[in-house]
Amino acid sequence: MAAWDLCVTVEELGPEAPPFKVSVTSDLHIGGVILRIVEKTQIKKNWSDHALWWEQKEQWLLRPSWTLEKYEIHADARLSLTSQHKPLRLDLPNGTTLRVQACFSRPVFQTVMGVCHLLNIRHPEELSFLRPVEEKKKKEKEAEKDVVHDLTALKVMSGTHNPATLSNGMPVHFADSPQTEAVYKLLSVSLPAPPPETITRMLRPSGLMDKAQVHNRWLDSSRSLLQQGVKAEDKLLLRFKYYCFHDLDPKYDAVRLTQLYEQARWAILLEEVDCTEEEMMLFAALQYHIGKVSLSEPQPTTSCPAMDDLDSALKCLEVKMESEKTRVEDMLEMAPELQDYLKLFRPKRLTLKGYKQFWFTFKNTSISYYKSREETLKEPIQQMNLKGCEVAPDVSVAAQKYCIRLLIPEAEGMNEVYLRCENELQYSRWMAACRLASKGKTLADCSFSSEVENIQSFLAMQQSTPGANNAQTDEIINTHSLVSRRYQKKYKAKQLTPRILEAYQNVSQLPLTQALVKFLQIWQALPDFGVSYFVVRFKGCRKDEVLGVTNNRLIRINLSTGDVAKTWRYNTMRQWNVNWDIKQMAIEFNGNVNIAFSCVTATCKIVHEYIGGYIFMATRSREQTEGLNHELFFKLTGGHEAL
Repeated sequence: MAAWDLCVTVEELGPEAPPFKVSVTSDLHIGGVILRIVEKTQIKKNWSDHALWWEQKEQWLLRPSWTLEKYEIHADARLSLTSQHKPLRLDLPNGTTLRVQACFSRPVFQTVMGVCHLLNIRHPEELSFLRPVEEKKKKEKEAEKDVVHDLTALKVMSGTHNPATLSNGMPVHFADSPQTEAVYKLLSVSLPAPPPETITRMLRPSGLMDKAQVHNRWLDSSRSLLQQGVKAEDKLLLRFKYYCFHDLDPKYDAVRLTQLYEQARWAILLEEVDCTEEEMMLFAALQYHIGKVSLSEPQPTTSCPAMDDLDSALKCLEVKMESEKTRVEDMLEMAPELQDYLKLFRPKRLTLKGYKQFWFTFKNTSISYYKSREETLKEPIQQMNLKGCEVAPDVSVAAQKYCIRLLIPEAEGMNEVYLRCENELQYSRWMAACRLASKGKTLADCSFSSEVENIQSFLAMQQSTPGANNAQTDEIINTHSLVSRRYQKKYKAKQLTPRILEAYQNVSQLPLTQALVKFLQIWQALPDFGVSYFVVRFKGCRKDEVLGVTNNRLIRINLSTGDVAKTWRYNTMRQWNVNWDIKQMAIEFNGNVNIAFSCVTATCKIVHEYIGGYIFMATRSREQTEGLNHELFFKLTGGHEAL
């Protein structure tokens, strides 16, 4: 074969250095090309982390045994010999900025796994990198205020699934110096509430369109950082992307729990998730309590007593349930039911009329109602199957209002129904039943009683405590740092203080770990929790609409009103695919239901990755110890572009 010259620039020589010309033949393998370049540089160092980057095709040449001919590289190719690991600045949910060594040659999915392994964050598949919002150039004084903690020198032992930890939960590699120990404390202990000016300065979504704009900044998990234009020393945000938090254990998840709390807190403060006024006061009280306890407990978060024997309790439960399997199957055939008088209201059909009382029965996953108890032997006025429906609370403890909002899928759209209960106990039982039914579970399910207890616990936190205002009137709190801008404008500090302290009385005895978990539980119970919005154009429609993607369903939402038009559950999905040529996504559901849409605010790849990612999350189990199935993740999320 004839020899020809190949031009290769070497990163180590600086950006101004001219490229090397190496005489090669087409049958020379990539490893041989690198060897010749290294010999020409005459620089003695460890080159094992270096690889060739093909600029025109934005492609890493990571197979050293492949020849130039196999890669289809010719004399006009511009190659660069560069390191695969480069420094990257990461902004975490609590506002801490870290400088870490990240892999720029592997898919982002694997790079995130490496970063999370360094930071001792389990289940890294739930996180990803988000591009920051473009900011105006800061003045020199403002730029100096950004504190960056350098962790590029930290090394984790390779081959270990989870880093070795000390008795206080800190990974061994963070205990190398007082500086790294201080950084780990920043990551694992909640920081004080931000000043009100910080909240005011940050971007707050004003509607569905703004919420949808966030998700076009996610990086592609199947491509590398360098392929997506990320350079060394660039800044990215590390955030929880998928809202299904698997096996969350405070004993092992100090950093994960704290960062998840911080992301939830900012979602509340910036009004990314809507909540009622009572819920906002409870969130404020929990923030205040967590801030106080964090200052008095400098050690990293550890397990609460109730969590210590969780694994052994689960094993006993599995044995017990296995032995009673036949009995449970018999019980399901005669599943228990709820019966009581409730009030019904249909906003769209009877707008001018109020609630009307009926006798309701709840059996399996369906609600039936009659004019009175005596007519239960007759046909019901209506029977509603709640499987796959939307369930949202409409509660005001102070006003003694206990309502359940149901959005039930029908052929022509969503049937909106309100059920009003008389008291907390009745509401707790019927709300728990509705939530289970929406997931296809009956009242015989073992989680029914715990669901009732969680709802009652949440309602108890919102109750006013007699004498609470007199108990701590001398306490001074920065109220505007604990509530969103809407309530900063609505109330003065002296009006907010007694209300927050009143709610604080119900949570003041909680240990730090339980307070963090309780905050997350209430956040997860909000109607809008975990919905990622995308503006799309459905096939055959002239107007843009919003597609909400959650961990178990897709939601079609009216862009101008915010009303839910339709929902589709993943468990009814048969297949989905993307036509990459026309940038259109098509999904087929059971019952010959087909939808197709093109994306407006984000690429089809991001939506495709979200749906495939949530389906991948559903395949995880507690027994999974061998690690993640990377091939399955890329198969579900990557499409043909990842192959």
